[in-house]
Amino acid sequence: MRLVAFSIALALAAGAFGQQKPETPRDTGSDLLWKQLESRVEETASRLDGVMGVAILDLTDGRILLRNADRVFPAASSIKLAILMELYRQDQEARAGAKGKAKLDDIYTFDPKDLVEDSQIMAGLTAGMTRITNRDLAQFMVAVSDNAAANILYDRVGKDNVNAMLHSLRLSKTMLRRKMMDIAAARRGDENIATPQEMVRLLESIHKEKALNKQSTAELIKQLSTLKQSYIPRALPENVQVANKPGELDAVRNDSGIVYAQNRPFAVSVMTAYDRDEKAAEHAISEVALEAFLLRDAGQDLSVRAYTSTGRADEMN
Repeated sequence: MRLVAFSIALALAAGAFGQQKPETPRDTGSDLLWKQLESRVEETASRLDGVMGVAILDLTDGRILLRNADRVFPAASSIKLAILMELYRQDQEARAGAKGKAKLDDIYTFDPKDLVEDSQIMAGLTAGMTRITNRDLAQFMVAVSDNAAANILYDRVGKDNVNAMLHSLRLSKTMLRRKMMDIAAARRGDENIATPQEMVRLLESIHKEKALNKQSTAELIKQLSTLKQSYIPRALPENVQVANKPGELDAVRNDSGIVYAQNRPFAVSVMTAYDRDEKAAEHAISEVALEAFLLRDAGQDLSVRAYTSTGRADEMN
């Protein structure tokens, strides 16, 4: 069972639209590629019978494309990325000697009372006997988006701690408000929410080790890169690493992640709502991710050709 669509209207808020202008002049070749990407993203969004927000952040030079990127959307299961981040942050603090923090190796003994709908993996465990770690729960949460696993971690890391972590990163519109499958909370308007721009900023903080040390960052990215049913990698070459977390509700599809394009990784978040055709929304997310990936490939090709002709490797970056 998925949450009903009426919660979407309570979660959406007005936002900004447009392309952030770089403060310093850029080279003509790169500018042209970004304009092409902006045009193609707009074409994709215009075909969707719904509302789409997009943020694409180049993790090498900081250039960003924004479309409805400050609009608040229902986060759906993408909010589990914030829970994962807080788990790793607390584990890092525990390793440094802090008390009362959740650790990746803490043990959980399966209790059927923790089950909620859409928890197929957890439902197959043996009551009172299966003992797994928080790391295992996080794997269930990432790989198959198990809601029971997410709710157990929600309790163990604490909702307020998750939101405090987000605020410490200056992410004020992304909020964890309720457990997974809490329909009563959703009806009250307590939806988990995010914006595309804040999701890519969260991913940037992970990639650049702003919130976690090198070891914890590497472990989190490895877990987040687990192959899963999602939209960002769907049209990409199979050998491209993608660290992402998708989400879905009735009439809502979104996905946020880091695409490790060769030498030019980028963060991308595409969030949609009021989708009349959910499959079309899924395809639109894949299309945006592919266009961004092709831009990175083209930009790399420009860089190589510029180096060959001028001897300056940064001429076209």
